[in-house]
Amino acid sequence: MNSARPASLLRAKNSPRASLVIGAEMDKVLAMFKMFLCLPFVFGGIALSAATVELKGKASVTGAILAQKPDEIIVDLGYTVLVIPRSQVLKLLNEDVRPSKTKSTRSAAAESAFVPGFYSNPAGSAKEQSVRDLVNQLGEAVVQVRTPAGLGSGFFVNAEGFLITNFHVTEGETQISVEVYLQKNGQIEPHSYKQVRIVALNKFADLALLRIEDKDAPRFSSVVLGDSDKLSVGDTVFAIGSPLGLERTVTQGILSTKTREFEGELYLQTTAQINPGNSGGPLFNLRGEVVGVTNMKISFGEGLGFAIPVEAVKFFLNHRESFAYDNDNPSNPYRYLEPPSRTHKALSE
Repeated sequence: MNSARPASLLRAKNSPRASLVIGAEMDKVLAMFKMFLCLPFVFGGIALSAATVELKGKASVTGAILAQKPDEIIVDLGYTVLVIPRSQVLKLLNEDVRPSKTKSTRSAAAESAFVPGFYSNPAGSAKEQSVRDLVNQLGEAVVQVRTPAGLGSGFFVNAEGFLITNFHVTEGETQISVEVYLQKNGQIEPHSYKQVRIVALNKFADLALLRIEDKDAPRFSSVVLGDSDKLSVGDTVFAIGSPLGLERTVTQGILSTKTREFEGELYLQTTAQINPGNSGGPLFNLRGEVVGVTNMKISFGEGLGFAIPVEAVKFFLNHRESFAYDNDNPSNPYRYLEPPSRTHKALSE
């Protein structure tokens, strides 16, 4: 008896009439599901914005928090709804809960987390200023990056100590220090931070994201990331960096072209002088917005400097988890050192 019942059910599911009935029921379920997804996520008069759920295993999920229960969190990903067991959750970041009729607020934890708002975009259209005034305002956000093999420049993208530099500045290095230049009582006071962590690397875009993790580290001055697409050829730009180790050096020039191609990548070409040590530093417009990352120069020419457009920086930061650095990750680039010279000699004999 029990074995015949499943067979009859199977045949019923395969019959034309049953298929129509089941198809109609499925249409109702899908319609209800779509209606549910289209509803605004408002619970008890409180609207929930996107949040990031950090999971075990160095993974994370970003979406709208629909509900939080003692044993699970329900997250809307836009195309599906995910139920995450509490046992798999390390922390909930950017839990930006706000009354629907009041202004949104962001917690200090959210500012330092990997969430939208990790860096600053221009707020409206700022007026242009002189390079002299801008250097005084932006100087503290530009740093010198040192490794045992050399040095470069960098700049803070938020107050929590996250900074951008070039990949080639840190390539093959894990012992990194950052020199920050603070203005106190009208004087510049350099301060060196030794606890610097590599957060993410993008070798192909020549970008690196670092973070200062010294216990005595304050909140740092940071820059605003502008829009290099809005630049016009002939616009004034200037760079701040440490060419040849000469910290806090300012060079000014114009934008020569926005689309100089090298090895399949587009660069901003500028007459602002760029030299070794400038690598990884910011290229600013006259509104004090970063429009590029100084990257290289033509060694046998003058006035031929190149910068990575800031749009590549934003892409890198927005997808930083995809480029996350981990010493245990076999995908990380390795540098194989040459054997001692005596070995070379023995092999050649």
